[in-house]
Amino acid sequence: MQLNELVIAENIEEEAWQALEKSILYYQGRPVGTLAAYDPSVEALNYDQCFIRDFVSSALIFLIKGKSEIVRNFLEETLKLQPKERALDAYKPGRGLIPASFKVVSLNGEEYLEADFGEHAIARVTPVDSCLWWIILLRAYIVATKDFSLAYRPEFQTGIRLIMEICLANRFDMYPTLLVPDGACMIDRRLGIYGHPLEIQVLFYTALRAARELLICQGNQDVVAAIDNRLPLLCGHIRQHYWIDINRLNAIYRFKSEEYGKGAVNLFNIYVDSLPYYELDKWLPRKGGYLAGNVGPSQLDTRFFSLGNLMAIVSDLATDEQSQGIMTLIAERWEDLVGDMPMKICFPALEDEEYRIVTGCDPKNIPWSYHNAGSWPVLMWMLAAAAVKTNNTELGKKAIEIAQPRLSEDEWPEYYDGKKGRLIGKQARKYQTWSIAGFLLAKELIANPSYLRLVSFDELSPEAISRACEFEINSIDPYMPR
Repeated sequence: MQLNELVIAENIEEEAWQALEKSILYYQGRPVGTLAAYDPSVEALNYDQCFIRDFVSSALIFLIKGKSEIVRNFLEETLKLQPKERALDAYKPGRGLIPASFKVVSLNGEEYLEADFGEHAIARVTPVDSCLWWIILLRAYIVATKDFSLAYRPEFQTGIRLIMEICLANRFDMYPTLLVPDGACMIDRRLGIYGHPLEIQVLFYTALRAARELLICQGNQDVVAAIDNRLPLLCGHIRQHYWIDINRLNAIYRFKSEEYGKGAVNLFNIYVDSLPYYELDKWLPRKGGYLAGNVGPSQLDTRFFSLGNLMAIVSDLATDEQSQGIMTLIAERWEDLVGDMPMKICFPALEDEEYRIVTGCDPKNIPWSYHNAGSWPVLMWMLAAAAVKTNNTELGKKAIEIAQPRLSEDEWPEYYDGKKGRLIGKQARKYQTWSIAGFLLAKELIANPSYLRLVSFDELSPEAISRACEFEINSIDPYMPR
């Protein structure tokens, strides 16, 4: 990089840091999170709140820079918002849920946090992913600070256990995956991802691994046993049934339907005519592949969902061969998945009659916009992390080089529209915090691959479990659950 380009890059990075610090949310004089967006030109709606999923990007970059206080405060305060009692009222959040977002409210001179579990959200969607991201972030904080005592505090052990209970204990399902409604994750509007969407399964797997490291076994033996039982089943299920490459496509293409019994090959009764085989045949590279968006009864969603595939690489849910296949696919189909702005949330878009039926004619999710195959800069850090994990760092560098000048010029929008990502999203907020943090985080991961350990599991697992056992033996804390 030439001197002039280096100066420009440094200026953009400094601008991003200033914007990120401007978004910090304070509660009782302490930093507790970041606003979703700081865009005074439009009505705030709920963009003046701190979203759990959004803050993860900010939290990771704060941890990298040694600013751990805000992350600790966030973890402590959001845990206090978690319902601890069982509620039979259908309009109240279930025990163990972490809210989608929260805001600081002042009343009679006193501040308090008001949580939104979906009761204020558009279409009243429930945030299934919040509790999973919370555990993942708690582990990242422990990895960065070595402050194991935070996770071992009774209230944190209870919080982890309650999340695990709602994920593991009660379910109407026979699969190891997590059954969820539409709009339960980053795609928080109707887009046909109800059932067992990939994004939730990957976050579920990652949260299970994080919880397995952080839970003290004594007093939690049943939950630990349930995690140990579910992890290999979930991993095997995703690797086998969600994977699509040209060989797998050939096998599915020749499936018989209406098979009964244990000897069935077409386990989910997928009908051939429900899949776009000829489009997939043209799009799939010879050696690449990816994990399907959803698998369930007569359902194989063959759309490519970026967050699920990238995080599957980072968390080791995908095998090494599958991980390389996903990165090969991204490289081979760069113009489709990245184009002029990293990167598409999913591909391809739902169009025409399918768009009208599946989205309910959602005007914000018109084809190639917003959740319907829009381009999201926040995904850049996950692309960078996956590139580091698979030793394909040039792909990460290429994505950053594409995004860097545009993001600054366009004032850090939430998402981009169009097949190539050339249009600023029609309703996108500017100075969107996770776009800013995603860019900064991507640069840090490429510059120093060791930061990958915050969201990867290569290094900490045996150490954390050993520390937990040692802590149990040596602890004399009378308040620790026994």
